[in-house]
Amino acid sequence: MTEGIKTVAIVGAGFMGSQIASRAAVYGYDVTVYDVSTDQLKKGEEMTRFFTEGHIDANGGDLKEVLKSTKFFDDLGKALEDADLVIEAVSEDVEVKKKVFARIDEKAPPHTIIGTNSSSLPVSKMEDAVSTSRKERVLNIHFASPIPQRNYIEIMGGSKTTYDVIDMAVEWSKSIDCIPLVATKESMGFVVNRVWHSARRDALKMWEDGIADYKDIDRGWIKLTGMQAGIFGAIDYIGVDVVYAIEKAYFEEKGEERFRPPEGLKAMVDRGDLGMKTGKGFYDWPEPEFIKPDFLDPKKCG
Repeated sequence: MTEGIKTVAIVGAGFMGSQIASRAAVYGYDVTVYDVSTDQLKKGEEMTRFFTEGHIDANGGDLKEVLKSTKFFDDLGKALEDADLVIEAVSEDVEVKKKVFARIDEKAPPHTIIGTNSSSLPVSKMEDAVSTSRKERVLNIHFASPIPQRNYIEIMGGSKTTYDVIDMAVEWSKSIDCIPLVATKESMGFVVNRVWHSARRDALKMWEDGIADYKDIDRGWIKLTGMQAGIFGAIDYIGVDVVYAIEKAYFEEKGEERFRPPEGLKAMVDRGDLGMKTGKGFYDWPEPEFIKPDFLDPKKCG
């Protein structure tokens, strides 16, 4: 455990929130999870158990004890009353996140650190939602997914974040067996996600302009990097709606036409083709083509 952090609260019981809750619990932290939706909270409890069972199966441990250390609440005040670190994992919308930050600031103890799991948005865009005294205790703390395979955390402070708070986040990351990647200057997309965004933007542009089929782009990416999924497969994992929101945020930040997200991506969001979580995105789930041997068989491609 990291000195000063014993209880971790997660706000948002979705796919990422459940993974983070499980990760913290299996490494010995008391965890609370809050969601405004009681239905989502129930789903989050099921997902957290699923991720925890997977970790215990692979690494050992006492499943019952770990599950006992994670509690679920539909009352934000109760979820945050003992929190040393709060991580919000809500939708990739800066206005939504600001409202959540304001509520956390109101309910959490004065010493509590507030982190955002935003995949690209700097915490400086949210810090005005908290009190002046809290601004030194906010930061980006972004997890990659799935956490067991991509066990790194991107860390970045806001305009007032102290070095002590960054150091605590670094040590906490290590304590849950994750590699801390620190952005020492504000950067849209932090470290890995800034590089990933560049590759993804170009791939989406090639798809939009009809330069190559998305499956061929993915085949090349898989062979080049050795990753399990290509760029479009990864978009399905993340969520087409989440990626569209990120691309839109980059466009609004940069104001350059080359950053404009493809209309085809927006059309997918409007149809509800959001990837793995809805059963259809660029690929059909739960068995997308790229996990099948034929996908990379030279005789069966093209």
